[in-house]
Amino acid sequence: MTIVTRVTLREGSEPKWDATMKARMESARAQPGWVGGQLAIPLDGPNSRVIIGTWETRADWEAWHTDPKFQETREQLRGLETRSSEEWWHEVVSDLRRDNTTRQAA
Repeated sequence: MTIVTRVTLREGSEPKWDATMKARMESARAQPGWVGGQLAIPLDGPNSRVIIGTWETRADWEAWHTDPKFQETREQLRGLETRSSEEWWHEVVSDLRRDNTTRQAA
């Protein structure tokens, strides 16, 4: 399962938000069900961010939200955002990589 989240940041908060989100994503590596993630800046919105996270199951993602590192960063990030985030869930059909590895959907 892949979740795509878009957030809009307060002007000037981008470096702090990016560093905090990077720390959060690093801590996710140790979580059961974590597959991978990306943090992107839309070309048409330098004060927006898009987070792409892939998990084995949605339940794994939900369980991660009880992790102390996640909870610690939640309030820090919210204070840097201008509004609530938008989320979209997707089922991964196929995941192809340059090194010829393929990860099939569960």
